Amino acid sequence: MTANLRVVSTQAETDLEAHFAALKDGGADLISLREAAFARFRATGLPHRRIEEWKYTDLRAFLKSYAAPAAAASLDAVKAALAGAETYAELERLRIVLANGRLVAEVSDLAKLEAAGIEVSNFNDAVRNSSQALLSNPEIAGVNPALELNTALLQGGVVLKVKAGTAVDLPVEIVHLALGGAVYTRVRTELGKGASLTLLESFVTAGEDAVVNAVSDQVLADEAALTATRLIVGSGRAPHISTAFSHLGAKAELKTLGFIAGTDFARNQSYVTFAGEHSTAKLYGVTMVRGQQLGDQTLVVDHAVPNCESREFFKTVIDAGAKGVYQGKIIVRPHAQKTDGQMMTQALLLSEDAEMANKPELEIFADDVQCAHGATSGQIDEDLLFYLRARGIPEAEARTLLVLAFLSEAIEEFGSESVTELLETRVREWLAIAG
Repeated sequence: MTANLRVVSTQAETDLEAHFAALKDGGADLISLREAAFARFRATGLPHRRIEEWKYTDLRAFLKSYAAPAAAASLDAVKAALAGAETYAELERLRIVLANGRLVAEVSDLAKLEAAGIEVSNFNDAVRNSSQALLSNPEIAGVNPALELNTALLQGGVVLKVKAGTAVDLPVEIVHLALGGAVYTRVRTELGKGASLTLLESFVTAGEDAVVNAVSDQVLADEAALTATRLIVGSGRAPHISTAFSHLGAKAELKTLGFIAGTDFARNQSYVTFAGEHSTAKLYGVTMVRGQQLGDQTLVVDHAVPNCESREFFKTVIDAGAKGVYQGKIIVRPHAQKTDGQMMTQALLLSEDAEMANKPELEIFADDVQCAHGATSGQIDEDLLFYLRARGIPEAEARTLLVLAFLSEAIEEFGSESVTELLETRVREWLAIAG
């Protein structure tokens, strides 16, 4: 006798079924894409530990219910949220504001962006003209129900196109405001040949029921250069999932930094594909978690062509029973000779019950390569702590200096002085809260 297996849905998954059933948006092509994505989501349900890519980050167990898609926010609510937002306000930059997944033109520097050589368009308008291209996900993302949800319930976003040969002098900040409810948004950045841009994404969450599912799609043409940061800070139980896809042409340069601090459940996913030779990617990450928090940095780097270089350097600080996760994979395809890929992840455990899951991987199918990975976990060096205290530095300040020095190695490698100062201030604030 063969028993019929019945899949039991959680309350959160039942909520999502109702949210999708109530969705009425887009033409026939977009609706078909949404339906196909939700069918793939339905086959797995919310990410859980039996999905290999989500083994250490069980979103199904974390969520007891799932908030309805966020409605459009009023302009007054947007302005109030911006006034108290933890963003890059200290920097001179051009700003784009997305509130509950939708572009807010009234508080965005659209005219200045156009003058700087950046074409800005509403994602919803662009997706109606090329839905398949803008909503497709690379195979290296694996089984990823969060991505399927983003496609199925997408609310909007923005498309940035930098003209060939344009060097944008000022950084461009994209402020993501989640003002209650579930937010599904996409940002697509296209750099023409020889173009360069610094992109700063910051996420501001308000409301206990807020859920953020954000995707950033970055396409670099030949000889283009992109420097990008993702600042995921806040408080409360609102889960946050950010995904970045990067597609590099020949002689392109990519530098990214993912920064997680303060959220109870955060996962920052990065997927990089080398499509042209003689390109470089430098990927950095900083995670700080405490208490019941979980911070996950996941990345896959696909060396699909020869003569490319990648560097991955991630730092995690864990305190008071929290959990850090690092999953990194470098893939070298059979014909990708002369690949140079180096990966390192390091964790600093500030308490006995802190937990770190490290999973660095190499999949190498070529024979003329230089690839390596490493992972370390440890506590504060008591000898260094004694050295500082012996010179009159109070213990709390000495610990702060040692933790800051540990994290600053990754932040300073990122190489942007203005961003470095801002992020080091965030580190000090996080440590001050811990006392």
